[in-house]
Amino acid sequence: MRDWFDALDMREQYFVAVGAAVVLLALLYGLVWAPLDNKHTMLREDVRQWQSSLSELRPLRMAAGSSDTNPGSSAVGTNQTPIIIVDQTLRSRGLDRYRRRSQPTTSNGIRVEFEDVAFDELVLWLGDLSQQYAMDVQAGSFSIGAQASPGRINATLTLERSL
Repeated sequence: MRDWFDALDMREQYFVAVGAAVVLLALLYGLVWAPLDNKHTMLREDVRQWQSSLSELRPLRMAAGSSDTNPGSSAVGTNQTPIIIVDQTLRSRGLDRYRRRSQPTTSNGIRVEFEDVAFDELVLWLGDLSQQYAMDVQAGSFSIGAQASPGRINATLTLERSL
């Protein structure tokens, strides 16, 4: 190959050398630089997404921190029985018409059955119970309502208050 290169005219040697340099640079760019640059761009975008997620979560952390620093605010009606708490909160949310049965399970627990209740409203009610009365779901089952309306379910929930 060296003999072939030496046999070329000076102008042809220059042309081949420049062409080889261009090919070498193109290979370095395509096989080394571009993949590294793509990975760097992807990592930069991931960092932006994480920062965005963190900035969205900061107000939630502050709200959670403020509720934890105020003892007693999480369990307003701790002296009431679970059946009274459930009855009052269902009535306040207008969900009492969907309740089919409530039965105490323990001194701090209750089992509640719903029929054709709006899922979104049920979740909001559970959030109220958790925040205001320290009652959390211990077990639950959900199924599609008989009328199969969008967003409506049948549910059986076992709730228990933490003391």
